[in-house]
Amino acid sequence: MRLLLVLAFGLGLAALTPGVAHAEGEQLLGTLQTSVSGPIEGVQIEVTTPDGEEIDTVETDENGRWSVDLPGPGEYVVTLDADELPEGVALAGEDNRTVTVDAGRQQAVIIGLTDGSRNSGGGTIRAVQLLVEGIRFGLLIAMAAVGLSLIFGTTGLTNFAHGELVTIGAVAAWFINVHGGVPLIPAALIAMVVGAAVGALNELGLWRPLRRRGTGLIAALVVSIGLSLLLRYLVQVVYGGRSSPYQGTGGGRATDYGAFRLTNADLVSIIISVVVLVLVALMLQRTKIGKAMRAVADNRDLAASSGIDVNRVILVVWMMGGALAALGGVLLGLSDQVQWDMGFRLLLLMFAGVTLGGLGTAYGALLGSLIVGVFVQLSTLVIPNDVKYVGGLLLLIVILVIRPQGILGSRVRVG
Repeated sequence: MRLLLVLAFGLGLAALTPGVAHAEGEQLLGTLQTSVSGPIEGVQIEVTTPDGEEIDTVETDENGRWSVDLPGPGEYVVTLDADELPEGVALAGEDNRTVTVDAGRQQAVIIGLTDGSRNSGGGTIRAVQLLVEGIRFGLLIAMAAVGLSLIFGTTGLTNFAHGELVTIGAVAAWFINVHGGVPLIPAALIAMVVGAAVGALNELGLWRPLRRRGTGLIAALVVSIGLSLLLRYLVQVVYGGRSSPYQGTGGGRATDYGAFRLTNADLVSIIISVVVLVLVALMLQRTKIGKAMRAVADNRDLAASSGIDVNRVILVVWMMGGALAALGGVLLGLSDQVQWDMGFRLLLLMFAGVTLGGLGTAYGALLGSLIVGVFVQLSTLVIPNDVKYVGGLLLLIVILVIRPQGILGSRVRVG
C-alpha cells in the first residue's frame, strides 16, 4: 500500500498551497509516519541549498516530527536517509524533493513511501483500502457539509465562513484537551457546545440583522468571505501556525482487517460519524423541529404563513451546523492533527459535496460528500496523491454539466 510522508502535516492539498504563515520566520517541518508502522523515530532529514550547502540535519523524534529553521526564503532540497527507515518501509520514489519557501512561511513536502504491501493483494486490495479511506473521509466531509447545506436551504446564504467553524471546533478541543488536561471525549463535547455558540453568535450578531436590512445574497456572500478571512487569521493569532496532535492519541498502529487496514482512531471516527449522521437523519424525519427545518428549507414564506417561527428554526440550524462542523473538525484533527487552516482546506470539498448532492438538502449533502470522499481517494489509483483533491472538483464540474440541480436536487425555474 502506498503511503505518504507528509512534511508540514498537510493533507494532500497542503502541497498545493504556498505554505503556512509563521511568525518566527521561514521553516521546514513535518512528520514521518505510515499507517502500519506509526510514527517513525530516528530517521535523518537533511536540508541543503540547491548548490549543496548544508542548512541543517535533524532526526525525527518519538512522534515522527522534525523541524528545520531556514536562513531566509528561497529554494531548498529536503533529503531523507532511506537507510534509516524501518524494515518493510521503503521509498516509493526519489529520496529528495526541492521546495520553494516564501518569506515568513512554513512549507509542505510530500515524499512517497511503500510498506511492501502495495502489490501483495493485487489491485483489488489496494482499491478496497482506498475505498475504506474514502468512506471515512467522505463521512468527515458530510459531518460538516450537512450544516452548510441546511444553512443554505433555510437562508439562501452561501457561507464561505463555514470552514472556520470546523477549525474552531478542532482548536477548541485541542486547547481543552492539551492545556486543560481534559480527556478528548469530554473535550470534543465541549467543543461542540463552542461550535454551537459560535454558530448562534453568527446568526444573532450578523446574519439576522443583515436579513432585516434586506441585504442581497451577493452582498451576504462577500460578507461571508470577509468573515472567513477574519476568523481564519484570528485562529492563527490565538493558536499559531503549528500543527499539533491531541494529547494521548498519536502513534497508533493500523489493525489488519484482511482486505484493508485501519487505525483505532480512524475506526472510531467512522463509527462516530455514522452514529451522528443517523441521529441527524432521524431528527429531521421524526422531530417537530426537524420537520420545521425541512419546511423552511422547502418554502420559507409558506412555512411562516403556517405558523412556524422561521427565525427560531434558522437559529437552531445555525447552532446544529456549528456543532456538527466542530465535531467534524475534532475528528479530522484526530487523524490529520490540528492546523489553523484545516477547515479552509476542507471548504471546497464541502461545497463540492453539497452541490453534487443537491443544494439545500441534508441528505443530498450526505450522499454528495460520500461520493466526493470516495472519488478523491480512489483517484490516487491513476493520479498522484498530491493532486487528488483536483479530481473531486473535476467530478463536481462534470455532474453540474450533466445535472445542474445535483443528484437529489429538483429543477427550479429561474426568472
